[in-house]
Amino acid sequence: MEIKNNYSYQNTIQEVFPNTIASDLGIQKGDQLVSINDQPVKDIIDYRFLTHDEYLQMEIKKKTGDHIIFEIEKDFDEDLGLDFTNPLIDHARSCSNHCIFCFIDQLPKNLRSTLYFKDDDSRLSFLQGNFITLTNMSDDEINRMIKYRISPVNVSIHTTNPDLRGKMLRHPKAGDILNTLKRFYEAELEINGQIVLIPGINDGEELQKTMEDLYNLYPSLGSVAIVPVGLTKHRKNLYPLEEFDQAGALKVISMVEKMQEKSLREKGSRLFFLSDEFYLKAHADLPKEREYEDYPQIQNGGGMTRSFLEEVYQALEKDSKRLAEKAKKNPRHIAFVTSTLSKGTMERIKEALEKSIPDLKIDVHTVKNNFFGESVNVSGLLTGQDVVNQLKGIQVDAIMLPRNMFREDMLITLDDQTDELLEKQLKHKIYLGPWDGFKFIQKIEKVIDDE
Repeated sequence: MEIKNNYSYQNTIQEVFPNTIASDLGIQKGDQLVSINDQPVKDIIDYRFLTHDEYLQMEIKKKTGDHIIFEIEKDFDEDLGLDFTNPLIDHARSCSNHCIFCFIDQLPKNLRSTLYFKDDDSRLSFLQGNFITLTNMSDDEINRMIKYRISPVNVSIHTTNPDLRGKMLRHPKAGDILNTLKRFYEAELEINGQIVLIPGINDGEELQKTMEDLYNLYPSLGSVAIVPVGLTKHRKNLYPLEEFDQAGALKVISMVEKMQEKSLREKGSRLFFLSDEFYLKAHADLPKEREYEDYPQIQNGGGMTRSFLEEVYQALEKDSKRLAEKAKKNPRHIAFVTSTLSKGTMERIKEALEKSIPDLKIDVHTVKNNFFGESVNVSGLLTGQDVVNQLKGIQVDAIMLPRNMFREDMLITLDDQTDELLEKQLKHKIYLGPWDGFKFIQKIEKVIDDE
C-alpha cells in the first residue's frame, strides 16, 4: 500500500457489502473512490470496465483524508462489493430531445416532480434496460461504449429515415441513427430496438422501410418492439397527433406479420414484436406463446398478456383442486379492477378461475381513465382517484387492483395515493395483483385464506 495526497473525483461509497474484497480490505462507508489503474472513474461505465481485470490498483481516499492504493488480485468479473451514493456515480442525464410524441409533455400539472424527469442516459440503459435515443451522446462516448463493449444497447429508433427522425425528435443529431446502429453492428454489440408508431407519421411505407433497414442488422440487433403512441387529454399546444383505431391496428399487424414471416424464414427469428395493445385494439387473436420467442420485448408489452394467461392456466392446472377445497370452506366474492384495454383478458381469467374454483365469484370492473383521458387505456396508468370514484359502494369481499398502477419501489399511485388510503376510501380490503400469472394465483389463494 502507498499513501498519496492527490484527489480530483468524489465517488462516495455508500455501502460495503460483507464478505467481499472491499470489506476484507477495510474499505468503509464514506470513503471515496479516486481511481482504478491510475484512471479516474467518472461513472458506472468506467467502474464496471476497469474492475473486470484480474489484477488492479484501486486508490481510495479515506475519511481521514489519507489516500491509500490497494493492490487487488481477483477472479475475472468478481465484484468488489461497493455501492455508491448515486448508482450512476454522477448525475443522470436528462433528455435533450423535444419529441412530438413525448408522454411526459402530456402529463397534467402538479404531479410529483420525479414524474417530469426525462432520462436519456446510456448508463441507465446499461443498468436498468431503459431505451435511449443516442442523441445525447458524442462520438467519443459512442466510441467508449464500443471500446468497453457495453451491451445490450437499448435504442429508441422510431424510424431510420434521417429527415423524419429529425422531425419526430426535433434534435439536430437525431438523423444519424442508422449509421450509429451500423457501428454497433460492426462491433458485434447486442442491440434491442423500440419503435413508437404514430398514425400518418412513421407507419405505412415508412415503417416498412425502417423494418427493412433494421432487418439487415440481425443478429446484432436481436429484437425490435413496435408500440402505439400514447396520447393523453393534456395536449394543449402540442403537435397534433392521432391514435390507432381498430382498422389502423389491423393494418399494422398485417404488415408486421409479413415481415416476421420473412425474417423467421431467412434469419431464424421474427425479430419484430408488436406490443399487445395492437392486438387488443384490433380485437385480434394474440400470437401463440412460441411466436414470442422467449419474450425478448416483454418489457415493452410484447407478449405480456400471452405470458400472463399461460402462467395463470399452468398455475390453475397444478393448484385448482387445492384452491377449490379452500374456497368451499371460505367462499369469496372478488372484484377485479382493470383498464378498458385489459377487460377482455381479465374476463378470460375470471372464466378460468370460476370454472376451476366453483365457490369463487368474480366481478370484472373496468375503470375509465378520466385523469389522463379515456384514450389512455392501460392498467399501469390508472390513478387512485379514478378507482375510488368509479368503485365506491361495490358489494364484494375484496378488491384486487393491478400492482403496476403503483410505483415499483413503493405502494403509491401516480396521483400519490397509497394502498392503505385506497382501502379507507373504498372500505374494502385491497389486494394487489401482479402481472405474473403464478404470483397472481398465489394472491388469489391469499384472498381465499383471509377472513
